[in-house]
Amino acid sequence: MFQLGKTIVSEDLLEKDFVCNLAACKGACCIDGDAGAPLELQETKIMQDIYPKIKPFLRQEGIDAIEAQGTFITTEDGEFETPLIDGADCAYVIFDKKGTALCAFEEAYNQGETDWKKPVSCHLYPVRVKEYSEFSALNYHKWEICDAACTLGKELQVPVYKFVKQALIRKFGEDWYMELEKVAENQKSQGKRTT
Repeated sequence: MFQLGKTIVSEDLLEKDFVCNLAACKGACCIDGDAGAPLELQETKIMQDIYPKIKPFLRQEGIDAIEAQGTFITTEDGEFETPLIDGADCAYVIFDKKGTALCAFEEAYNQGETDWKKPVSCHLYPVRVKEYSEFSALNYHKWEICDAACTLGKELQVPVYKFVKQALIRKFGEDWYMELEKVAENQKSQGKRTT
């Protein structure tokens, strides 16, 4: 771990490789698991506001789940998450003709219906951010459903931090990311990066 401003960053972000391989996993991270995507407070308001624009992209099961649970849910710990369909799929998941899970938020964004891409936690994946009062902790989340992404990342030699560059900039800013790149280059020049 190393400190960067008000963040504590796992070295895994620099040392592990990762490139999403949707052809292999079919978007399993959006349909596997037992919890919705983590949300920030300000995102819950955005989701409420843009729901009418997202609704035409959704499956009926997603609409039913959202209309029963709300555009987001609050967990017992007071955290915010996307609602699920029958405790499995994210309510905002849609499928393409090949059966690959896609995000309704991202589809609406790609088609110019909204200017909000998707929850930052989804954009950042496989990086997970845990907020503490004094700092944010960034960790690499290893999940077997992403084994193909690790393999592809290794083939293409793309470390996690580069794969999620736009999401990291969105969350922490351009200056923070440039500092992260300096740390990565420093470690590389010292031969610390494992391949």
